[in-house]
Amino acid sequence: MRKLFRTIDWGFKAYLEALELQKSMVEARKNEHIEDTLIFTEHEPVYTLGSRKDAIKNLKVSKETLERKQVPIYKTNRGGDITFHGPGQLVIYPILKLENKDLHNYLRLLEQTIISVLKTYDLEASTREGKTGIWIENRKICAIGIAVRSWITYHGIALNLNTDLSYFDWIVPCGITDGTVTSLKNEGVKEINKNNLKERFLVEFDKFFYD
Repeated sequence: MRKLFRTIDWGFKAYLEALELQKSMVEARKNEHIEDTLIFTEHEPVYTLGSRKDAIKNLKVSKETLERKQVPIYKTNRGGDITFHGPGQLVIYPILKLENKDLHNYLRLLEQTIISVLKTYDLEASTREGKTGIWIENRKICAIGIAVRSWITYHGIALNLNTDLSYFDWIVPCGITDGTVTSLKNEGVKEINKNNLKERFLVEFDKFFYD
């Protein structure tokens, strides 16, 4: 693998702290102080709202219920609707300079990277017309929500490994009304080694983005 980017593993990181760190890294990348960077992390349970105007309508419980359950909800500037982050979900934040200034191509490459990773687990995943993310039939296994500033990317990918899927019952995830949410564990993958999965992601990411 040609090392044209660096990787950082934050382990568990509070969502808002992760967001602020991403913003500072976007500025650093814009000013050529760092190279392209791929961040791996996990978050404690949190709901996030994307830039879609009516995303809050897809929260199925009251904010008071979330407060009692100690699950925060934050408005963000990524694309998309409402989603959940939590333990057992691999979150990947690419901080990349889009030299070709082609956001659609960037999204397609992210999708193909995840599809190729899942294929190594014998999972046949794909995209769905008019919908974001990666799917196994009508079951969404990976959410994608991105933002760009000065053609530097941030936000990114949330891949469900062995996530507690019951948290998705409190929302209409990503505004989906004709599908469900799934995970590698839910799809029958018995051995889920996060480090191995990260290594496989790096291989596929390098292939699609830097070959």
